[in-house]
Amino acid sequence: MAVSILAASPLAVNVLDAQSLLATFGVLGVAVVMFAETGLLVGFFLPGDSLLFTAGLLCAGTADKAAKLSLPWVLVASAAGALAGAQCGYVIGRRAGGAILARSRSKRLYEGAERAEELLERYGHAKAIVLARFVPVVRTVLNPLAGALNIPARVFTLWQVTGGLLWTVGLVLAGYALGSSIPNVDHYLLPVIALIVAVSLLPLAAELRRSRRTAKHRNEAP
Repeated sequence: MAVSILAASPLAVNVLDAQSLLATFGVLGVAVVMFAETGLLVGFFLPGDSLLFTAGLLCAGTADKAAKLSLPWVLVASAAGALAGAQCGYVIGRRAGGAILARSRSKRLYEGAERAEELLERYGHAKAIVLARFVPVVRTVLNPLAGALNIPARVFTLWQVTGGLLWTVGLVLAGYALGSSIPNVDHYLLPVIALIVAVSLLPLAAELRRSRRTAKHRNEAP
């Protein structure tokens, strides 16, 4: 297992930058970030999508062999971290109820909780739990919210595993496919990561637009 892909000091790591996280912590960092982003409310700001995609890129053949990660280990680490994190978030929500979210002062978390509730109401438990994996912030708050709402543990576990595997394996393999098909794609990591971040925010933007339209129609209704 590649534990570090570049020589970097943990003191200099930028937790908002996928490349910096991978350079400092390697495969171990993938598991930790996946767990924190999906299981702990404080991890809502972490770059889950871009981290998975970048890790996949670095699993492919690159110009810098020292930067290459092991694809099997990245797949295992990302899936294990995401699945364990979601289950942990659910247990925390089940035991602490809605008090955790209520105490948060983060506007983004509050908005994420509202969108998570909308997903649950609109699509039902199964579909909402799977879809939430692909929406930043929502995937962080839905897990404790599911526990607080007493969604059956068997139902939650089944669908969070399904969504977690689709999300982690899908993004890692997408990055790996791109890295394998384009020579020296690691030289263009910054624009590629920027594109992934932008794409990952599209569902969030669409949901916000839909919510605003709904609110507007309600206000205009007699």
